[in-house]
Amino acid sequence: MAIETTVFDFKISKSFAEWSAVFDGEENKQMLKAGGISALYRGLNTNDSSRAIVIFQAEEGVAMKMWNDPNAKEMIESSGHIYNETIITQWNA
Repeated sequence: MAIETTVFDFKISKSFAEWSAVFDGEENKQMLKAGGISALYRGLNTNDSSRAIVIFQAEEGVAMKMWNDPNAKEMIESSGHIYNETIITQWNA
């Protein structure tokens, strides 16, 4: 399978520090590791503090499988990530 890079550009309802605390937490790290997903980058939009970005790399389709998992969705939303305000793009080399 090919390696895919998936970019999630989204709105947050909490501060970036609060969102980051969940994203950087052990539960999320374990979920990503178990899924074979590498987090390459996470950051705050310099012009809009209500927008953040995460870039993942994994086998093709894996990041989207996690995204669609109800348990992952619960954690994603608890962080302040506004699930339905997410723009997802996928990239292959």
